[in-house]
Amino acid sequence: MGCVHGKCGCYPSSVDGDSRGRPEAGHVGNKHVLTQRPLEIIPVPSHNLKLQYSVLTQRGYYPGSPDKENEDSFCIRTQIQGNPNIHFFGVFDGHGQYGAECSNFVKDRLVEILANDPTLLIDPVKAYSSAFLRTKSELHSSKIDDTESGTTAITVLVIGDKIYVANVGDSRAVIAVKNGNRIMAEDLSNDQTPFRRDEYERVKLCGARVLSVDQVKGYKDPDIQTWNDEGDPPRLWVQNGMYPGTAFTRSVGDRAAETIGVIVDPEVSIVQLRPSHLFFVVASDGVFQFLSSQAVVDMVARYTNPRDACAAIAGESYKRWLDHEIRTDDITIIIVHIKNSSNVLVLLMELLK
Repeated sequence: MGCVHGKCGCYPSSVDGDSRGRPEAGHVGNKHVLTQRPLEIIPVPSHNLKLQYSVLTQRGYYPGSPDKENEDSFCIRTQIQGNPNIHFFGVFDGHGQYGAECSNFVKDRLVEILANDPTLLIDPVKAYSSAFLRTKSELHSSKIDDTESGTTAITVLVIGDKIYVANVGDSRAVIAVKNGNRIMAEDLSNDQTPFRRDEYERVKLCGARVLSVDQVKGYKDPDIQTWNDEGDPPRLWVQNGMYPGTAFTRSVGDRAAETIGVIVDPEVSIVQLRPSHLFFVVASDGVFQFLSSQAVVDMVARYTNPRDACAAIAGESYKRWLDHEIRTDDITIIIVHIKNSSNVLVLLMELLK
């Protein structure tokens, strides 16, 4: 859930199609959708790992804007710096009038800047932060008008048997962990929204008004500064205006939002991969608006092929949107299976029980 003027949701009928009508819920999961993108496998030879992945991106269903383009984009770059042990996966969720242009600009430039940073292997966290700051600066100086447009970014950098997750905004990365007979979801990122007390206090100190749409329009008491997951979320507004209305507190771009505390600084987490780590998911917030991280992991675990899982999750996400709204969000999802001899053996033993 992004900004009120640019990022809502939609429901198309094919992976890259431009369907103008509203398809019936569930059609996204049909088999013919899956063949439009290949299943990829890339090795990580330093630790005898293989990453098997698939990706799906779909334009949403906007009844009032049937020609609105998909503002999501993604980037998968293998063998960063020519190194077979470094791979990048990212999802970018644009918002505002030029959201699509912003997300496409950032997905191209961010990975390029990382790939050309000689300190990447020395200090990946510092390289990540530097790359986001430079990408924001380049977006500001580009021909794209990012006055009230920008993009969130959720990215995963695999370096050998470690993953570095950098998050800016409210999209999410999740990893699946085998724990006995259960497969548990562990969030790799923490949504940056006013629901978080630390982010709420930070943007308030920067001058933001934090209100839902009903509050800013005067339908509800603006002095109530607690919200739940039902209805419109808390959003950021300038003191004397009805903009930008972002439901996230960090973004690449969006100059108006920057004046009230929206920053580009990524939160970076590091995970040492273990045999119990089965797969990770990188997805725009259209997936997680009505599905929990555990629900997403449970769905992925039902499929041996990540292509099937991508389509199933997209279908369920859109169905949930249509259960609650007259529209859905754009959706992009990357699923990466982590394959090594240990976790494959564990899964085979479980199947033989």
